[in-house]
Amino acid sequence: MLLTACASNADTDNDHAPFKVTVTEQQQYSPADWPQSLYADIYRPHTTQARPGVLMVHGGGWEGRSRQDMHSIASQLAEDGFVVVNIDHRFAPRHRFPAQLHDVQRAMHWLRANETEFGIDPERVYAFGFSSGAHLVSMMALVAGQGGELDSPHGGIETRPGAVVAGGVPSDLTKFNDGRRLLQLMGDKQSRMAEEYRQASPVTHIHSEAPPFFFFHGTVDRLVPFDHSEDFHLALGNAGLESELYRVRFRGHLLSFLFSGGATEAASEFLQRQP
Repeated sequence: MLLTACASNADTDNDHAPFKVTVTEQQQYSPADWPQSLYADIYRPHTTQARPGVLMVHGGGWEGRSRQDMHSIASQLAEDGFVVVNIDHRFAPRHRFPAQLHDVQRAMHWLRANETEFGIDPERVYAFGFSSGAHLVSMMALVAGQGGELDSPHGGIETRPGAVVAGGVPSDLTKFNDGRRLLQLMGDKQSRMAEEYRQASPVTHIHSEAPPFFFFHGTVDRLVPFDHSEDFHLALGNAGLESELYRVRFRGHLLSFLFSGGATEAASEFLQRQP
């Protein structure tokens, strides 16, 4: 099923009273023997009922930034009733792909192991990422349980979220020229690593059991062109899978994140509709 929507400037208002939210910061999610200690902030709505959970991953070109970048979106989702686990991950070039994917997979295992403590409904666990974070949650969702090299040893079917929100996602690494960020991430030029670049692209891993996807993307994005989300969205639809595309009109990469034109609200509504 393919659905599209668009927005220009005004954000939409939620039609319900927001939950009060408690944030528990700096919770280590990485195992003791992991190459680097990694942390999460937990955003919990005030309620006695189990709520849907969201694993959230920030952007930053796989090389920097912080989970703090996602604070506003995490807070908004928590006010809408989601328990958000907002994580950091290792950076390139010190850590090459798939190290970042392994971090996200371990974070999902940690979330699953703490569902009761965090008040998460185990039947409703989703993933949300922006830019490189969207790439990582998309990869995790699509390789989970498929038995490939990227699913082992840190993935498994339990790392497949029930749905994915991907903002400004670089979905096909083969579309890019050899830029600094990709060279840092992958370790060499695409001409010498063609299959590795293809395997590191979410669009390569679409299959019949893929979860529903919600994309939002600036229509004038020059860093990650709009066709990354559009082509990914169409490929999922052509495979008979559920996908929605929210066009953030007249916005580039950063502005579609800072001023999403209603995309965050639409993404929240999309997740709330999931079974």
